[in-house]
Amino acid sequence: MLQRFGDTLPEREMKFAPVDLKSVEADGTFSGYASIFGEVDLGQDLVMPGAFSDSLDARGVQGVKLLFQHDPNEPIGIWLDLHEDARGLFARGRLMPEVTRAREVLSLMRAGALDGLSIGFRTVQGRTDPASGVRRLDKIDLWEISVVTFPMLPEARVDAVKRRKAHSPALSSLMQRRLAGKFRHAARVLRTV
Repeated sequence: MLQRFGDTLPEREMKFAPVDLKSVEADGTFSGYASIFGEVDLGQDLVMPGAFSDSLDARGVQGVKLLFQHDPNEPIGIWLDLHEDARGLFARGRLMPEVTRAREVLSLMRAGALDGLSIGFRTVQGRTDPASGVRRLDKIDLWEISVVTFPMLPEARVDAVKRRKAHSPALSSLMQRRLAGKFRHAARVLRTV
């Protein structure tokens, strides 16, 4: 959407969240959780049940883009189903084999080298607890969900892809802190856009 001179752009944030991809089918179809309710991530955010409901009602599944690494120039497929359940935001999508990057992503997902999901959104309603620093997100305007290398929760990894185990070494606590710093910096940069 083009903005007129003087208009301000809405604040956009990215949130890396647990993914529990069970399998990637031959046609590029996969599913998992793009967000888990009640889990505090490395960015100190906590997504609450119902946070996505208004946005999903307004946009529909077709209005949420499936991207690679949050790059708007890298659409790699479509979402077939997005809905909230008791655990979080369930996502089922299909990578498009006609797109070169989607074929690469599919290959990397099957190998266990690429196994994270991350949401791109604008906070509609949230509040930060001054004592803990945890930001509780009650309403989110969901713009996109990306397949990513590093999810905000270090344990957010693919469990199995076509019966192959994902072989990724556990991140050290130092690496987790460094990634958290990079994610917080990226979020601050996006908030100023």
